Amino acid sequence: MTWVLGNLPLIGDLLVQHIVFSLVPVVIGLVLAIPLGWLADRTRAGRTIVINLSGLLYTIPSLALFVFLPAILGTSILDPINVIVALSVYTVALLVRTIADALSAVPDLVVNSATAMGFTPARRFVGVDLPLAIPVIVAGLRVAAVSSISLVTVGSTVGFGGLGRMFTDGFQRVITAEIIAGIVLVLVLALVVDTLLVQGGKALTPWERAGETVRRGVEA
Repeated sequence: MTWVLGNLPLIGDLLVQHIVFSLVPVVIGLVLAIPLGWLADRTRAGRTIVINLSGLLYTIPSLALFVFLPAILGTSILDPINVIVALSVYTVALLVRTIADALSAVPDLVVNSATAMGFTPARRFVGVDLPLAIPVIVAGLRVAAVSSISLVTVGSTVGFGGLGRMFTDGFQRVITAEIIAGIVLVLVLALVVDTLLVQGGKALTPWERAGETVRRGVEA
C-alpha cells in the first residue's frame, strides 16, 4: 500500500494509457466488424471467406503481431499505433462471426414483415436487423473488450505502456506491491468495462426489459 500511495501519479498515467490502448481498438474493431458481419450473413461464400479469414487472424500470436507490425506499417517498434492496429485486428476477428450469427438469428417473420412494409435492405438493416442483434453483439463485445484489456499487458514486454509495465517493472525490481497493484487494476478495469457494456446493452434494448416484465407477470 505504501508503494501505491507513493506512486499514484504514475499509476494514473499508466491506467489512462491502458484504457486508450485497449478500448480504442474495440471501437475501431466494432465499426469494421459490423459491415463484415453483414457481408458474411448475406451469402454462403461471403460467410465462408470472411469468417475463415477472421479466424486465421486470431491465431496470430499477439507478441509476434506487436513485433512484426512496425515492418508492415513503417512505424517504430514503440509507436502506440502498433498496439491499436494489432488489437483492432483481434477485435474484428472476434466480432465478425458473432455479428454474422446475430444477424442470422433475426426471425424470418420479422425480416419478411419489414420487407413487406417497404423497407429497403439498408433501412431494414439499420432499423430492424441490427437493433434485434444487439444482445448477441454486446455479448461478443464483452469478450472482445476483456480480451483487449488483457492483451495490452502483453505489449509491456516489448516496451509499450499501460498497466502491464507495472508487471515488468515489479518483476525486474522485485516490488511485489507493484505487481499486485497492476493485477488488481487490470481486473477492476475489466469488470468496470464489462458492467458498462451490460448496462449499455440494456439501455439500447428497452423491449427486452419490457418482454422480461411481461414474462414475469405471466409466471406470477
